Amino acid sequence: PRAFSFHHAQDRLYDTAEILRQRIDNSPRLWPMFLKDRPVTVDVFITTYGEDLETIRRTVTAAVAMQGQHLTWVLDDGRSDDVRDLAAEIGARYIRRLSKNGAKAGNVNHALSITKGEFFVILDADFVPLPGFLHETVPFFADAEVAFVQTPQTYGNLNNLISRGAGYMQAVFYRYIQPGRNRFNAAFCVGTNVIFRRTAIEQVGGMYSDSKSEDVWTSLMLHEQGWRTVYIPMTLAIGDTPETIEAYTKQQLRWATGGFEIMFQHNPLSRKRTLTLDQRLQYTVTATHYLTGLTPLLLLLVPPMQIFFNLTPMNLHLTFAEWALFYGGFYGLQILVAFYTLGSFRWEVLMLATVSFPIYTRALGNAFFKREQAWHVTGSKGKVTSPFNFMLPQVFFFVFLALTTVAGAWKDLGNGTVSLALIWNTLNALILGAFVVTAAREGRRLKRDAAAAGATRRAATRRRAAAPREAVLVGAPGGVA
Repeated sequence: PRAFSFHHAQDRLYDTAEILRQRIDNSPRLWPMFLKDRPVTVDVFITTYGEDLETIRRTVTAAVAMQGQHLTWVLDDGRSDDVRDLAAEIGARYIRRLSKNGAKAGNVNHALSITKGEFFVILDADFVPLPGFLHETVPFFADAEVAFVQTPQTYGNLNNLISRGAGYMQAVFYRYIQPGRNRFNAAFCVGTNVIFRRTAIEQVGGMYSDSKSEDVWTSLMLHEQGWRTVYIPMTLAIGDTPETIEAYTKQQLRWATGGFEIMFQHNPLSRKRTLTLDQRLQYTVTATHYLTGLTPLLLLLVPPMQIFFNLTPMNLHLTFAEWALFYGGFYGLQILVAFYTLGSFRWEVLMLATVSFPIYTRALGNAFFKREQAWHVTGSKGKVTSPFNFMLPQVFFFVFLALTTVAGAWKDLGNGTVSLALIWNTLNALILGAFVVTAAREGRRLKRDAAAAGATRRAATRRRAAAPREAVLVGAPGGVA
């Protein structure tokens, strides 16, 4: 979407003569930025809520060092003195509010009431921005109709089945879906790696805070006001995708609930909506997308219905060879599409897509009955919880399908044939079985990590207790607003 106005603005973003005059050519983070020969101010918000200190340090350090003059603010809803001291150490400003109303959106809105920047960046605590983030995004605001510029979420922790599956699922969205939405001025904010125009957000009353999917709702409000949004498929920040079943479950629950809330509470197809036809269709797809996550439940039940009750979706009598002749091309095409979009067939994606139906069923109920759900931060560390606490329906289905496979094998043995229902059911059981095995391994790993961390803390406590006491002068920490 880079038009002439973008390139012209980017070429003039930095005043080389002024940089040399101030002798800051070796300090890119101090370079003044200009749009249409007018100086611009940028605030960078890093939202935190209990994340690991080293994770926050990594992000804040990179944010402070970004090219272009800006102020970096740590918005700490975790109210941690350690985070406050960390911000002061690195050179960032610190904001702590008295309440947690509105969750992340409320946190950002509170910061907006204190800061003055013409533009503001939002980064999650685990997303590390690249040095050129502002250089590649600010020039888009030369167009006075642009409300925000969104960049993709790219992940650097694809080191286990859950993180790889979750990461690959998102890759399709950022490579193909968001660019497509961008063509219809319907690209939406994803909550991080984004830069906003302050006046646009002020026009819609701040970040939408009545939903945990504040990003999509805020985008919808902006589009209804006629603002333009931009998505650029350029990696400008690298972060973490969920690595545990708990984190994945709660993240998907939050996203799906937000989508269903739009469907029930703010139907994009309503005549009341001031959206273009293309935007109506795009937001309807967003609102109903997670309904597709319920279909695996039906597909898991089809083989058992045939094995136990001889019930089939269609009254057809096909051999396996005949079935392969009719449907082989369809499934082959699905595999080819997977290779085209992801570079290979990712069975981790197949596994997560199959086992996620309980999450989306619960999200549908949450949105329909307007239930509240606790806020959860992906990757935050706390008490070790068994992954099986978040997958009881999947365990039940695995046991049920395993028993069904035994029953189907016994039935086919008597008939002297191998039925399609048995093959299909066995594959489903293997997929759920792989998820159960993944959970068991994850549970053992979490216990080992917790034991090692506990031993480290106890050793540190013993060292502090054995050390001689000294008077320590503590400097003033970062300011608290």
